[in-house]
Amino acid sequence: MKVGILGGGQLGRMLLQAAADFTVETHVLENDPNCPAAHLCHHFHLGDIQNYEAVMSFGLGLDAITIEIESVNIEALEDLEKQGVKVYPSPAAIRIIKNKITQKEFYANHQIPSPDYLITNTLADLKAHASFLPAVHKIGEGGYDGKGVQVIKNTEDLDKGFDSPSVLEKMVPIQKELAIIIAVNDKGETAIYPPAEMIFDPILNLLDYQVSPARIPEKVLWKAEAIALKVAKSLASAGLFAVEMFVDHDQNVWVNETAPRVHNSGHHSIEGSYCSQYQQLWRIILHYPLGNTDAILPAAIVNLLGAPGFTGPAVYEGLEETLKIDNAFVHLYGKADTKPGRKMGHVNILSNEYQDLIHQSIKIKHLLKVVSR
Repeated sequence: MKVGILGGGQLGRMLLQAAADFTVETHVLENDPNCPAAHLCHHFHLGDIQNYEAVMSFGLGLDAITIEIESVNIEALEDLEKQGVKVYPSPAAIRIIKNKITQKEFYANHQIPSPDYLITNTLADLKAHASFLPAVHKIGEGGYDGKGVQVIKNTEDLDKGFDSPSVLEKMVPIQKELAIIIAVNDKGETAIYPPAEMIFDPILNLLDYQVSPARIPEKVLWKAEAIALKVAKSLASAGLFAVEMFVDHDQNVWVNETAPRVHNSGHHSIEGSYCSQYQQLWRIILHYPLGNTDAILPAAIVNLLGAPGFTGPAVYEGLEETLKIDNAFVHLYGKADTKPGRKMGHVNILSNEYQDLIHQSIKIKHLLKVVSR
């Protein structure tokens, strides 16, 4: 079977590493010949995943296509689907999720709990809705990894907003942030991973570290699982979906965003689950039974980000000491150069004790630094 991946970043790299367990011919389309996934696929294609002709040319002759990022050419995927190429998830699902406005409208139309919102088309629109503050302003398209999101607490923050179609989302008093990954196959069967509890870097707005399974009451778990399943089933598509959620101080659960792909919040599943999220997506694409999503042990993830003040060839300080830590698994993304805040890798940690997971996460965060020569 010939399967293409649109995007050759770190998620594509890990998806290709998992492909080694299956009989599949892999193709990658990416505009950077030195991307993390370039040397792991059977066939690398140089091209822009947002360009119609590039995606069409890439997809013709393949049996199936999946994505590692939402910013792809939907029209090309729709036309490839009409010609019999299977797309995971469906272009219709990607179209809904790709734009924050249509994503929020989808939640409202399907009675999926999500924070109240307004649509703004210009910065003037935003300023006209000052009474809606405090809120979070999310650009409709193009946001990724913390970019395209601005917290607008008061009128003094309004100039930080976006002068283009965006969502102004009412700020929720957050107690915890969760992510649940749902797998859906072509038969409509589902498998659900234990929720991950995410702790974010407040400055970079990127995942700092996380623990899974999340430390939440059973009733909150039931709510979160039911909501995540409703999101996935309402999208009516096979694939892998990461549903990010807020839990407020009254134990209500609200959907923040959904990603139609393998997700950073599922990195721990490589060592921490019987079937990783990456293996799971291959099972879906290749029409194998869904894998066991149970946790082998509680797990944590520490993101390795480029250290402030360093740009250039990457150097990993503290790597040897980190590798000495029991049940710590280092995953580097193969990026030659670092810059402040750039995702350069992650470390998975396994332990029976949550306190040990948090202790080791903080230790590794301070021990392992990505600097430059």
